[in-house]
Amino acid sequence: MNNQKNNMRDSAWRAELRGAMSAKERAAIPRVRMPELDPEYRVTCNEEVNQGISAGQAVLEATRCMDCRDPQCVTGCPVHIDIPGFIKNIQRGHFSEAAATLRLSSALPAVCGRVCPQEKQCESRCIYHKMKKEPVAIGYLERFAADADRLFGKATVSRPESNGIKVAVAGSGPAGLSFAGDMARRGFEVTVFEALHEIGGVLKYGIPEFRLPNDIVDAEIETLKALGVNFVKDCIIGKTIPVEQLEADGYKGIFVASGAGLPRFMGIPGENLIGIMSSNEYLTRVNLMGAGKKGFDTPVAHGKIAAIIGGGNTAMDSVRTARRMGAERAIVVYRRSEDEMPARVEEIKHARQEGVEFMTLHNPIGYLGDENGHVRAMLVQRMELGEPDESGRRSPVPVEGAIEEIPVDMVIVSVGVSPNPLIPDSVANLKVSRRGTIEVNDSTMESSVAGLYAGGDIVRGGATVILAMGDGKRAAEAMAEALL
Repeated sequence: MNNQKNNMRDSAWRAELRGAMSAKERAAIPRVRMPELDPEYRVTCNEEVNQGISAGQAVLEATRCMDCRDPQCVTGCPVHIDIPGFIKNIQRGHFSEAAATLRLSSALPAVCGRVCPQEKQCESRCIYHKMKKEPVAIGYLERFAADADRLFGKATVSRPESNGIKVAVAGSGPAGLSFAGDMARRGFEVTVFEALHEIGGVLKYGIPEFRLPNDIVDAEIETLKALGVNFVKDCIIGKTIPVEQLEADGYKGIFVASGAGLPRFMGIPGENLIGIMSSNEYLTRVNLMGAGKKGFDTPVAHGKIAAIIGGGNTAMDSVRTARRMGAERAIVVYRRSEDEMPARVEEIKHARQEGVEFMTLHNPIGYLGDENGHVRAMLVQRMELGEPDESGRRSPVPVEGAIEEIPVDMVIVSVGVSPNPLIPDSVANLKVSRRGTIEVNDSTMESSVAGLYAGGDIVRGGATVILAMGDGKRAAEAMAEALL
């Protein structure tokens, strides 16, 4: 950040880039590279790995934007950010204006700039792909604009005039925060009810600080408070307060964003041994409850040889956390090949840099314990790829007789999550799917119960931050239209 501060105070470089450049000249500019902490250092701490780009780097990267007449990057964004608009503001050196453009569509730009899979969304639609070149680093620029405005900007958040209509939100994860921000901007009196003792949902308990620092999340929440959003912690909708009570208290609409916090296990022998836990439990203990930090008494398992089962971003978060918690050997066990891993390429790269081993095309089939009931080894079945499954990925098939015993003393299972059943079970006539997700109208996000909308993982059963935010945005638009 020091480089960023220095560069922001120096405006000399801006003049050189304000002149018109041809498309050929823009295309010749190489894509910016994000500075990162050294792997040997970062596994000893919880500091953010990606260090952010400087103002000079941001302006140069923004200059690469081709000013497309029909910018497809916008269609790839679930919350439809005016991407060319905010990028052009960066190119001009108008960083606060860039942040203001972002906030017209996104309640969490500093978060999305860090954790969204831009390579599969906005950046995947960039015209540079047709030129066989790397796309504009939209995610890096989004992070830069949000961070610059937070650190040095003068933009103020004005609270809209209230329309007197109260709406409630169950859950303060990305879907709930996105919905709350959009409704507050429309003048609604929004109260967000959070079951945990910290606001932020999965942004706090699920994503480690080396990827998303808590102070970044807190800053975004403060912006929402400035808009008039009210937050209530330690309150479980459906238990502490029944949904019917919210209606009696005058709330005219309810948005359910209670997430998918129930872990799944594989149901294989030995899975109940000591030292085997879900990624949800492990990350929550470390990220939200301070396990391993000075001044916190939260217990958490430690292992010298840790195996993490799964190949998604949560698995990468878990294995990289295990390294930081002292694991001498950390192994990702995944039943498909690395090409099929759903985790971001950057997260896989960072994990490998930090000494993580990848045992792909292997699947656990059981665990062995010692005389004290603690896991001591896992049995893994070697796999090969067969025909594609329903998702289009090739299904893993066991290789007959290829079973191996691997010594481990800690296992973190990261093979998916199930929706929180509390609200679905407590609301009469609410339709849910066989998976326990709330069924909604895809265009409005309204459920089978009039006035009750839902989005995020409680509807999707597990998705990205930005898709959850898109749900919140659609729900806010539909609920506002229905109530006004």
